[in-house]
Amino acid sequence: MSRTAEGIGVDGFVDPEVAVSRDLVRRGLIVAPILVLIALALWGWKGAPGALIGLLLVLVNFALSAAIISTTARISLSLMMGAVLGGYLLRLSIIFLAVFALRNMEWLSLEALGATVIVTHLGLLFWEMKFVAMSLAFPGLKPNAQQSRGLAQGPSPDNE
Repeated sequence: MSRTAEGIGVDGFVDPEVAVSRDLVRRGLIVAPILVLIALALWGWKGAPGALIGLLLVLVNFALSAAIISTTARISLSLMMGAVLGGYLLRLSIIFLAVFALRNMEWLSLEALGATVIVTHLGLLFWEMKFVAMSLAFPGLKPNAQQSRGLAQGPSPDNE
């Protein structure tokens, strides 16, 4: 399958890693108000900014991961493997530097930030497992009922 720069193939399908990453970010935005309220209840007014920054770090982490994979996969497998390893170290460094830069801020709860980063990474990944297809027929997200019907019927005469 040939791909374009936006992560969308010629046939109109989004790259699996991009689709999963977008879904993770969407789910993260859904739970954001709940996380902020929990942090507010546990750590007071300092907890809310910690939760928001932690959530932002997690969502950027997922988006960068997908961007690295989808961009380098078009070039070569070796480059992708190197970029995944290098990207992992880069993304961990970004999280470390963000926490290091914010560690002495009076308006921020470092505990809320750390708890949000850990819980949100794990929580979103476990939540997403339910929606990821573990087959080569449907890489990425499981197809919905409408997509499944269209694939089962085969190509339409208009597309041939």
